[in-house]
Amino acid sequence: MSESSFQDDVLGELGDDKLTEIAGLLGTDTAGAKETVAKTVGAMTGDLQQKAATDDADGAEVRQAFAEVAEPPLEGVATLGGLGGLGGLLSGGMMAGVLAKVSKPVANAVSKKTGIPAATISRVIEMLIPVVLAVLAKRASGKAPGAGTAASGAPGSGTAGAAPGTPGAAPGASPAPGGGLGDLLGQILGGGKK
Repeated sequence: MSESSFQDDVLGELGDDKLTEIAGLLGTDTAGAKETVAKTVGAMTGDLQQKAATDDADGAEVRQAFAEVAEPPLEGVATLGGLGGLGGLLSGGMMAGVLAKVSKPVANAVSKKTGIPAATISRVIEMLIPVVLAVLAKRASGKAPGAGTAASGAPGSGTAGAAPGTPGAAPGASPAPGGGLGDLLGQILGGGKK
């Protein structure tokens, strides 16, 4: 079986109940909901990759958020809140904040492409953020089906092996993306194909 896309992983993690709920919110069937979710997730990941490639404060924040997602959870933390292996993301984490920041521009962009009101897309994004966080965490740990090369490269190598447990100490976190964290970003998000 070929590597699944980030959008496919999000749809799989979303499940039928949430997809039906999103379909009701959008006033469409599950096929229409899947298409809107795929477009929305594609826009979110594309925006994240674009921001991560910049050398400004937003880019640094996105790169740091991905570094946080890529770090293994602390022992015992994964059981808090019943969210599985999300580790530091349980308390909202930096990535949740980054996703919230991109939600408005993404909602506007998806609204223009689909004709669905931006306010409705924003509500869909609110429902998707926890699911996107879960898929990011799974891909970063190499446990998601679409993790591909991240499964062999993330644990014990790259930024994780540089200074485990030390925030911001990974060599790829500060310089412009292109190695280290930039590669991890591509592995987690699946190359940014929309």
